[in-house]
Amino acid sequence: MSRISTEQVKHVSNLARLAITEEEAEKFTKQLDSIIAFAEQLNELDTENVKPTYHVLDMKNVLREDIPKPGLPQEEVLKNAPEHKDGQFKVPSILAE
Repeated sequence: MSRISTEQVKHVSNLARLAITEEEAEKFTKQLDSIIAFAEQLNELDTENVKPTYHVLDMKNVLREDIPKPGLPQEEVLKNAPEHKDGQFKVPSILAE
């Protein structure tokens, strides 16, 4: 007994806006049926005591700890700016007046 019909394959291809021939629909039906059969084999496994896998690699947070520290003084930051005014960077206007 097939787990997926040719009509279902055609319907999904139509939803995906894929034009497939009758031969392709038959081919995809057989291939998808094989995939579903394989996935059904996984249901037979006992996974009662298996922890969920959130990531295939055992990754941990590799970022440094976020420790606040004082920044540069405003005068030092602005000393390399081409133009500044009232303690802020002065940049060309981009809005029409």
